[in-house]
Amino acid sequence: MDGSKVKQEPDELGAHVSAAGGVSRAPERAAQLGAVVLQLFTKAPSQWAEPRLDEDEIAAFHAARREHGIRTVAVHDSYLINLAAPDERLYERSLAAFRAELGRCAALGAEFLVTHPGNATDGDREAGIERNARAIEQALAEVGGHTMVLLETTAGAGTALGATFEELAEIRRRVRGPLRRRVGVCMDLCHVWAAGYDIREDYDGVFRAFDAAIGLRHLRLFHLNDSVAPLGSRRDRHAHIGQGALGPEPFRRLLADERFREVPKIIETPKDGDAVASDRANLERLRGYRAG
Repeated sequence: MDGSKVKQEPDELGAHVSAAGGVSRAPERAAQLGAVVLQLFTKAPSQWAEPRLDEDEIAAFHAARREHGIRTVAVHDSYLINLAAPDERLYERSLAAFRAELGRCAALGAEFLVTHPGNATDGDREAGIERNARAIEQALAEVGGHTMVLLETTAGAGTALGATFEELAEIRRRVRGPLRRRVGVCMDLCHVWAAGYDIREDYDGVFRAFDAAIGLRHLRLFHLNDSVAPLGSRRDRHAHIGQGALGPEPFRRLLADERFREVPKIIETPKDGDAVASDRANLERLRGYRAG
């Protein structure tokens, strides 16, 4: 039996997969996990250099996506981007990088571009929120396409924005006109836990708070990660599903929650030296929670 692919009925679960060797390799790597949902980087996430995807690579990606039946593609933007930066030079560089990320998403037909709301390094969170919204609006207007920008919930370390649902709501609210329809939210369970939302003991309360601040209809993607760190730690450290501070219960609840049955769910759990084996184990655990 060929062990390169796992026979699995397609569902909404997937993983962040490597784009080493070219983005066109990502769909096959997702298929090896039995997934039709994937997330990838379109460039080295800790470098400013901006690659250009040539027409052959773009065509190969689309062909591989069709071949492997990939339903949802999310791109995660560069870790260096800070659209809340008060420093004008860093802000402009971040905006250019974000615009390029969005352009690659449009070329690849990616449904989502996941972005961290950035850091208000001068302590002026109000100004940081405004800068972030203006940058997203400008990039969406200039690049066009259909990719939706998803603001990711953050753990809230230091001057990071986005640790509260209210801040995410305010960034989205300030994107003007019809472009706001292309801005949603990605909820990372590790991050909301680290930010102080007790999704383990107060699952319903956390989602009531999200609905009140943002609206559940704008929750378009989940990052499913357990947490090494305790509640409210402000530390972004991912653990294997069910083996960290969150434990199995919030993942069981989420997978049984019909409100989110069709919302794609991506794991970004530790690779432990063998990405395929680690991702398979975490996805199988999640699927086991649903079956159980």
